[in-house]
Amino acid sequence: MTVASKEGVRAETPFRFDNVGSFLRPGKLKEAREAFAKGSISAQDLKAVEDEAIKDLIQKQKEVGLKAITDGEFRRSWWHLDFMWGLQGVKKQELNQGYQFKGEETRAETARLTGKISGENHPFVEHFQFIQQFADEEVVARQTIPAPAQFLSESQRPDNAETTKSIYPDLNEFVEDIAAAYRKVIEDLYAAGCRNLQLDDCTWGRLVGKNHWTSCEDDSNIEEIGSLYVVLNNKVIENQPEDLIITTHVCRGNYHSKWFSSGAYDAIAKHLFGREKVKAYYLEFDTERAGGFESLVNVSDDKLIVLGLFSSKFPELEDKAQIKKRIEEASKYVPLERLCVSPQCGFASTEEGNILTEEQQWDKLRLIREVAEEVWGK
Repeated sequence: MTVASKEGVRAETPFRFDNVGSFLRPGKLKEAREAFAKGSISAQDLKAVEDEAIKDLIQKQKEVGLKAITDGEFRRSWWHLDFMWGLQGVKKQELNQGYQFKGEETRAETARLTGKISGENHPFVEHFQFIQQFADEEVVARQTIPAPAQFLSESQRPDNAETTKSIYPDLNEFVEDIAAAYRKVIEDLYAAGCRNLQLDDCTWGRLVGKNHWTSCEDDSNIEEIGSLYVVLNNKVIENQPEDLIITTHVCRGNYHSKWFSSGAYDAIAKHLFGREKVKAYYLEFDTERAGGFESLVNVSDDKLIVLGLFSSKFPELEDKAQIKKRIEEASKYVPLERLCVSPQCGFASTEEGNILTEEQQWDKLRLIREVAEEVWGK
């Protein structure tokens, strides 16, 4: 979707200065969610608090200069599980153990199948309708959802594998049903006005990491799983309306300022960059855990790269000169006109949020905007 074109500013998403999607939850919202969980306020009371918090957030996004606005994922607890729970044939499941991040374990929850899945009446459609009313000639409303491959991965984690296998003994049937469910949700989002969809996808970061729950230590396994992921994602991306811009965000975990895995993109670049049919990639490049830019040579000429050179995990501001140097280095593999910048991930992939203040969050975004304007012009 396009916005009013201005000199030096991309008129189509992704934008030179961009953001991944989630924001730190304000205290009033956290209190309301806790009260709702305890049964002391109603769902309508909670929605009223969410609505006001999102309105305030959208105004702040506009003030900082973002051209793609989101609801900050304020109505969610997780960046991915809430979407999965909204599909038919899926339930919220408590576990004995959460995801193990570096130095911290997450809350122990998952999405588990209860039957064949489908995508009608997904609550995220109504969530999008709320933020769509704030889009105008200057900004577009962006919807973020976990990638189809992320749902497949969650369904195959050890805690869920047996249940999934009992409902879908045929993997091909499961892949087709995932794709169909996603296509239905996207069809409904499009009807609600959505023209910018971001598929958040940690499967690639996990695939190259050594602590993925599927053993991917040898190249043949990475090849097989990587091919499956891109085939599934493309079943959803392909044949969508031409004016629906679909991008993807890839990182290595973001929970309370902790990370999940490490590994360069090299092993999966052929599939992710060479075959996935998205418009652009939002990529984690804020630390050496992501490797270098060399794998970007696999990116086809019709795609853009949003370099996640800034960290949402800590409040310290990056050095402008160093960031510009890294942008220049990346431009050796992808031309500067096809590059943009953003944080490596959201500021609150889960409602816990990363360890920085809201003001530090906005300071970080102001810095990113300054760098973008100095590199590509105002």
